Amino acid sequence: MKVQSPTYPIGSPVPNWQSRPSPASVVLTGSHCRLEPLNPERHTDELFTAYSQAPDDGDWTYLSVGPFRDVQAFRTHVEQMSQSTDPLHFAVIDLRTGLAVGTLALMRQQPQHGVVEVGCVTFSPVLQRSRISTEAQFLLMSHVFDQLGYRRYEWKCDSLNQRSRNAAERLGFQYEGTFRQAIVYKGRNRDTAWFSILDKEWAVVKAAFEQWLDPRNFDPEGRQVRRLQDIRERIAISGSGQQ
Repeated sequence: MKVQSPTYPIGSPVPNWQSRPSPASVVLTGSHCRLEPLNPERHTDELFTAYSQAPDDGDWTYLSVGPFRDVQAFRTHVEQMSQSTDPLHFAVIDLRTGLAVGTLALMRQQPQHGVVEVGCVTFSPVLQRSRISTEAQFLLMSHVFDQLGYRRYEWKCDSLNQRSRNAAERLGFQYEGTFRQAIVYKGRNRDTAWFSILDKEWAVVKAAFEQWLDPRNFDPEGRQVRRLQDIRERIAISGSGQQ
């Protein structure tokens, strides 16, 4: 007599799932900025100038590279970045000036699972706490979910990097936990905090970005009327972000 196998809990089905396209070098244009593939000849000098506007080296504290004391050392770094496909680096171009003012990348790419991480975020003082920085994140996030069809978008940072943690939560990422003693960089330990946005959360997150970036959300001095977090919370409660 055949014995019936025990029943074990399993994950929910993902019908007709197929591997997604790998991220590629594309140009993404918004109202305030453009993301374009990192190019050493085009972007090195502009980025070095933009980063040099910082009053100190604090912005490099939690990055695995830098600070760079001269443009030639930085050029070597940009050349190495531009040759990589994972991470795949993009320059952030300020449409008002046409200048490169920061970079970010799609990394730890797992197209077979529909998972990718946004990382290597290196924003100059021009970008920090600006509409451009928010739009740059939105453009890349939208590309991953709407064009590439990914299921999961990750953000990771040193657990001690409070600015990065705050940015992740502001942008709509959910904290998932901390991997202790995850890596060693710059001769020190890093406990890594993990955050993510899932495809089922994207409709609300996207609607909040669109409403926050609307010119009507800013006063004549360019100050926000409503915070991104507050907009997202209202949409989630009302259900108006559902597709």
